[in-house]
Amino acid sequence: MGEPRALTKRQRHSLSGRLAAVAAALCLTSATVALLPAPSSAATGPGGETVAEGGHTARISRTEYGIPHILARDFGGLGYGYGYAFAQDNVCELADQVVTLRGERSRFFGPDGESGEGSNLASDTYYKGQRSAGTVQRLLDRKAPLGPTTELRRMVEGYAAGYNRYLRDTGVGKLPDPRCKGKPWVRPITPLDLWSVVYDVNRVTAEVPLAPDIGDAKPPTAGAGGTEAPNAPDSKGAAPSETSGAMAGASIAPGAPGTQGLATADVGSNGWALGRDATRTGNAMVLANPHLPWTVGNFRFYQVQLTIPGTLDVSGAGLYGTPLVEIGHNQNLAWTHTASDAQHASFYALKLVPGDPTSYVVDGKAERMKRRTVPVTVRDENGELSTVDRTLYTSRFGPVLSSAWTTKTAYAVRDANADNLRSMNAWLAMGKAHNLAQLRTAQNTYQGIPWTYTLAADTSGGTYFTDSSAVPHLTDAQLGRCTLPADAETPAALDGSTSSCAWGSDPDALVPGVYGPSHQPKLSRTDYVANSNNGPQYTNPEAPLTGLPGVYDIDPRLDQRPQLGLRMIAQRRDGTDGLGAPGFTEDTLRASMLGNRVLSAETGRDDVVDMCRTHPSLTAADGKEVDVRQACTTLARWDTRADATSRGAALWITFYAHLLGEGPPDAWHRVPYDPAQPLTTPRGINGDDVRVQRALASAVQDFAARDLPVDTELGAVQKWAGIPLPGCDVGCFDVVEAGPDSGTGTPPAGAFGTSFLMAVELTADGPRAHTLLTYGESANPASPHYADQTRLFSRKQWVTERFTQAEIAGDPALKVTTLHS
Repeated sequence: MGEPRALTKRQRHSLSGRLAAVAAALCLTSATVALLPAPSSAATGPGGETVAEGGHTARISRTEYGIPHILARDFGGLGYGYGYAFAQDNVCELADQVVTLRGERSRFFGPDGESGEGSNLASDTYYKGQRSAGTVQRLLDRKAPLGPTTELRRMVEGYAAGYNRYLRDTGVGKLPDPRCKGKPWVRPITPLDLWSVVYDVNRVTAEVPLAPDIGDAKPPTAGAGGTEAPNAPDSKGAAPSETSGAMAGASIAPGAPGTQGLATADVGSNGWALGRDATRTGNAMVLANPHLPWTVGNFRFYQVQLTIPGTLDVSGAGLYGTPLVEIGHNQNLAWTHTASDAQHASFYALKLVPGDPTSYVVDGKAERMKRRTVPVTVRDENGELSTVDRTLYTSRFGPVLSSAWTTKTAYAVRDANADNLRSMNAWLAMGKAHNLAQLRTAQNTYQGIPWTYTLAADTSGGTYFTDSSAVPHLTDAQLGRCTLPADAETPAALDGSTSSCAWGSDPDALVPGVYGPSHQPKLSRTDYVANSNNGPQYTNPEAPLTGLPGVYDIDPRLDQRPQLGLRMIAQRRDGTDGLGAPGFTEDTLRASMLGNRVLSAETGRDDVVDMCRTHPSLTAADGKEVDVRQACTTLARWDTRADATSRGAALWITFYAHLLGEGPPDAWHRVPYDPAQPLTTPRGINGDDVRVQRALASAVQDFAARDLPVDTELGAVQKWAGIPLPGCDVGCFDVVEAGPDSGTGTPPAGAFGTSFLMAVELTADGPRAHTLLTYGESANPASPHYADQTRLFSRKQWVTERFTQAEIAGDPALKVTTLHS
């Protein structure tokens, strides 16, 4: 996956410094100034089209850590302020995304990229084909609820205008970020570009990670026999980036029997909605903890408050380039999302016509694949431009993939979000909702949540869970009858040779092919609902959700993180977690989140210590004998927490990584999985197993090879921009994966895990919230907001949210900008 490049100088952050370049256009005002109309202006898009900027007015109030609060009279003005503020912090990221979505990476960067030979060309083929087919425009032409509402259209138009305003006022040659300063690929954007961002976000769990595979698809050459077509792309292929990079790749490697889900870029989360019966105050609370890549621009969050008095007042975070808050709260309601365990796409195996690898058989009849010729502009190593004609292949089930295309079989992917531009309708309506009933109505009306669960609470003290995402309408009978098993070279897939394996429909679904609200998992409680990317069954173990279509709950077994989350809630409710009297408070909710508990260690550390005390010398994977006495002492002294200062956590993480490489966990757990005890099994580690002993010896070798003591603090080997990080991904609730150089270098090394944190209590007097954007508001390493909040994260500190206008005005460091177009 592509990552941002390092910078060589620091951005000047003072507002007066910025105004030196834009004084003629930008007004500084006090926090109470009236918003006044002004004459319109315009920018020019890449094809010479006019990008309207007329009549927009917005006020941007930046509080601590550069968090923008946008105030406007209407949705056009709100988008205008949001687009301008986002450009101030992340102009390069959105410019880079737009290059990808316009299919122009080869034009500016050449056909090859960081992902391998031809990866830019393959990506461009896919996105140029999407543009030439008018896919996004066709969805835009629909009326709501299928297409965007009028409010959203105005907001996106305003966002594009605000971004363009910043670009014009500052000048491409004077941008504060050297990664894109003066670059020809930084140009004005259009509303269509932004809707293309939204469309891409909606499909990140299916078709988008496969874009290079789709773009590089070609039939096997004569004589290829049953082998894969030549020049098939790496399954990790993605268009590289000068800044944030394209979406991480997907694999069509073999999957679990009976599933057709895609192995996509890492997404994950923890989410809790705590009701009045779980809190000491009787007020509902919500914990948001999404886990996403820290260096992939279209997976990063941007924190913002969006306000139109009397119409909308929502605070939280949204993914880069999207115009709304997608995880957040308003005065009466809070919600979060976690990645759904349901399927959101299907592979179909196409039985090809003998002698014609571009025709396939359905119900005994041959069908030709549709072809679309796509001209792609390519820059060669001398800087010369030429045009290459490429071909995309599509079946009735969806686009055809390069991987595993033989003379006998090809694979297509059908994405449940292929016609989804409704997501922003749903999120806007959720942001305007006053209670859980209105949130449910918003989701049922627009059916646009693409690939996440929703967990929410309101001031009544109730909580709500649902999987309202777009899920293929496949019955359990179809899955049993139609699934073709995976082998060493091909994925599990549905049988494309019969129409009986096609997706069905629900009468209450807005679009064909997916389940409607009547079949979606739902649970309302006054104690809690919780999810950590597990299936919906154990959202609340006291009220298991059962009887769901199999596509909603691929594997009911709980991994360690959801087991730990449920354990943390139960122990807080009965006061046995060491945090005081039973029941959640604001303080204990935050302390639970950043307690950095490690379930694998809580249930297995003592087993390993017993083993290494019995066997002070162990044999490593290379056959060498290793003295593990110091490692044993380190683990025995460790408090089983993954704090940045913990000694023993780094050793445990390394040991457990080796152990996971030794085979299925059930083989070396002391207590195997028991369906009758899903919350507590499997558990423990069998110290008599030679694989366990080998894993510890190999871990000690790893530390010696890096000249590190085995009791090295976790934060010494896990950092962001030099700042020690807590967390882990071996049974941690607070998921973090990083190296000692993450956030540094050219391009900066990546990290993954906890990104935006929100802990909010919904009181009768209004919301009380604390937040943390772990990597800060800006992806520009020269910005003061690149890692300012990372320092807080390292110290387990939070930002006290300023929600009301009085709270915002009370910030002593407040900086206010009023924009008139």
